[in-house]
Amino acid sequence: MTALSYAAMLLLAVLATLALQDAASKKVDIVSVTGCLREATPNTWMLTAATDPVPSSANAPPARELPSTPPAGKNEFRLIGVSEFNLPAHKGHTVIVKGLHIKATPISRLNVTSVTMVSALCVAGAEK
Repeated sequence: MTALSYAAMLLLAVLATLALQDAASKKVDIVSVTGCLREATPNTWMLTAATDPVPSSANAPPARELPSTPPAGKNEFRLIGVSEFNLPAHKGHTVIVKGLHIKATPISRLNVTSVTMVSALCVAGAEK
């Protein structure tokens, strides 16, 4: 092996390592968020007064994980990928939304994997 080919292999190894690190830093996490479901404009769904996202699985939560008192948060998320879910049936309700958390400015998004109703009411002031 020549010094040039060794240097080329070393450079490729370094570049591959950097690419893997960059890919890991852009990982999109599956999270669970509880908040008030509302329709901001036709077919644009938001979760308001939402809790901080917590790591989760994509599946709907088991009944034992449903809070007895709906929590209130300060976050807002735009919900995407909602066509499979009957969101109008939960409009104005407190729900747990699970999905891929896409961090963005000014508003982060959740690519929805499940929606579970917690309460037929939203916390005061969250209904907007």
